[in-house]
Amino acid sequence: MDTELWLVVGLGNPGPAYAGNRHNAGFLVLDVLAGRAGGRFKTHRSRADVLEGRLNGRRAVLAKPRSFMNDSGGPVAGLRDFFKVPVERIVVVHDELDIPYGAVRLKRGGGAGGHNGLRSISRSLGDQDYLRVRFGVGRPPGRMDPAAYVLKDFSSAERKDLDLNVEVAADAVEALLADGLEAAQNAFHAR
Repeated sequence: MDTELWLVVGLGNPGPAYAGNRHNAGFLVLDVLAGRAGGRFKTHRSRADVLEGRLNGRRAVLAKPRSFMNDSGGPVAGLRDFFKVPVERIVVVHDELDIPYGAVRLKRGGGAGGHNGLRSISRSLGDQDYLRVRFGVGRPPGRMDPAAYVLKDFSSAERKDLDLNVEVAADAVEALLADGLEAAQNAFHAR
């Protein structure tokens, strides 16, 4: 049995006004993972809602920062320090404009690509080498500002497949923890 602890962070914005936004894809995935772990989120002093449990036989802390997206780094660094999790076992689940809607991609490290939540996390951790599970939301139509696009709710057409796509992203997180990055990429990038 694996005793190493993982930190899985879903990105989003707090409060009901943002609940259905594309930018809250990370929160949606973490809610599914919480159900699979059989627990409920509790308030943690790191400014995050936290659930300690098991995913696919792996010990994991699931976390949803209570800060706004652009300030996610403080809570993530606080969780890293509190639970003593090395950066190579931190997984961040987030929305991704540069991936078609519903596609899931996994990677380690890289830049923020204009994602302010990732920028904040990389700055606060002093490291970009954490794992990412990227939930595709696609590019905005026409000349819509990407910042406005991610703060809009998923469209009615997108909502038809949203639950399934969120489940697939949750599957990808579990595969990443159980099988490693390369195996999870091989399984989910082919979809």
